Amino acid sequence: MSARLLDGRAVAAEIRGEAARETAAFRERTGVTPRLVMILAGEDPASVVYTRNKAKAAEESGIGADLITLPVSVTAAALRSQIASLNADPGVHGILVQLPLPSEIDAAVVTEAIDPVKDVDGVHPVNAGRLAAGRPGFVPCTPAGIMELLRRSGIPVAGREAIVLGRSAIVGRPMAALLTAADATVTVAHSKTQDLESVTRRGEILVAAIGRAAAIGKRHIRPGATVVDVGINRCTSAADAAVYFPGQPERLDEIRRRGHTLVGDVHPAEGAEAAGAITPVPGGIGPLTIAMLLLNTLKAARGLAGERV
Repeated sequence: MSARLLDGRAVAAEIRGEAARETAAFRERTGVTPRLVMILAGEDPASVVYTRNKAKAAEESGIGADLITLPVSVTAAALRSQIASLNADPGVHGILVQLPLPSEIDAAVVTEAIDPVKDVDGVHPVNAGRLAAGRPGFVPCTPAGIMELLRRSGIPVAGREAIVLGRSAIVGRPMAALLTAADATVTVAHSKTQDLESVTRRGEILVAAIGRAAAIGKRHIRPGATVVDVGINRCTSAADAAVYFPGQPERLDEIRRRGHTLVGDVHPAEGAEAAGAITPVPGGIGPLTIAMLLLNTLKAARGLAGERV
């Protein structure tokens, strides 16, 4: 079996086009340009690239985007003070603190300082509680993007058995809530799950979000399942890349040029063989995460302008 590739880039492009049109209409109605402010503490290379991509996507959609860069030595108190000033600024509609933060800082303490109505990353406990209760609020961008990908790709969810592998607050738990709300039968599996393979093989939809390179193989996947790979891991070994990506010499070239290539949580070759549909890495979920951030920022601006959202 050769799995159908679910093209996250193409779906993200659709969403970004919609965001641009809706942003232009909002600006014409209100005279207000939605504005997103991102806070980056330190110089983690991946975070620098990711925030730059977010800012570029926002600007292309007509959304203002600012990046506040703070030193790695910044304190939690200073971060909270910075967030408080953004909460009070009526010209700021969305606030995002880029994770990971320096290890000395409790991320929960910082993100809880964001006004829930400006929490476009959906990480505040108020928004998490609204999602769990089935009430309107901001949904974390990655799970929201996955639901859009399934819907726009014609993947049925209602009545299906879905397995979410991972229980993080930004992917696993909200993903389970969204799938449940869409009438799937959902199991959350994790590192303590007994006989993991027998659990994951039940899934007609399998969402892998555990942060371990190529850890999910053919033995974990129900034949013909839809597999959503959320993982973004660095593969630095040419020997491993030859196993993960047979017939793709460009991956080996990338390791020689950049020192690494990206691999998800699902073994690419085995996943493509077992699944009916699968998301690639890169080009799967990452672009959708950014696209949903744009929609959340527009939603925040509309709400702060008094519009129903």
